[in-house]
Amino acid sequence: MKKILLLLLVGIPAITNFQSCATLSQLGLIPTQLEMVTGLKDALSQGMFASFDAFNNPQANPVVQFAFPGDAAQIEKTLRDLGLTQVVNNATAKLTRAMGSAVTAAKPIFVNSIKQMTIKDALNILVTDNPKAATDYFKSTSYSSLMSAFRPIVDSTVKLEKADADWRRIATAYNALPISKTKLEPNITDFIAARAIDAMCNVMADEEEKIRTKYEFRKTDMMKKAFGYAEAELQRRKTMGEAK
Repeated sequence: MKKILLLLLVGIPAITNFQSCATLSQLGLIPTQLEMVTGLKDALSQGMFASFDAFNNPQANPVVQFAFPGDAAQIEKTLRDLGLTQVVNNATAKLTRAMGSAVTAAKPIFVNSIKQMTIKDALNILVTDNPKAATDYFKSTSYSSLMSAFRPIVDSTVKLEKADADWRRIATAYNALPISKTKLEPNITDFIAARAIDAMCNVMADEEEKIRTKYEFRKTDMMKKAFGYAEAELQRRKTMGEAK
């Protein structure tokens, strides 16, 4: 008899929790799988357009400006000490514009990446401690396509503005120095393409983190529902973990 009572008592929290979840689902407080995917798509779209805006005004957004590879600050200081300040300024402005030109190619690739998102992907991306999980998903599924699309645009822009000549002068001068442990690659196209992708994803990740942590950044109803649920679910899991 005691064993039966014990089993009943242990089962009550599980039954209550199940009934609670069922009630919440019926009330529409738990998003459906479709709503979760839609909320994530909305968040990625918002992050993508934030990156477009950043590239439209790079002077106000240092994260999307060209930066030298490796120890950027030290390399730039060394070049300026060599009397190449004007060349550095010209090249930086031109290469920043090349990055912005390449990013305009991202929209159809972004749409295709979203189409590939599965329900399983969405569930893993939504409820997680990783504040940039959706951006990481976008980058991992799109990187090859983005590089292929960006390379010819970057190459064309760089040659049109003669930034390649500026860069070769910079690379030659820097690489000739005995202190130059890491050499600058004379061919800048791949680096600029990769830098554009990284800059775009950095802006997207920043926007995603705001969406996950601040209600006012959830601009659509689906984002509010999906990320509100994710926030509550993470808190529930944390509480359950602390209770064990």
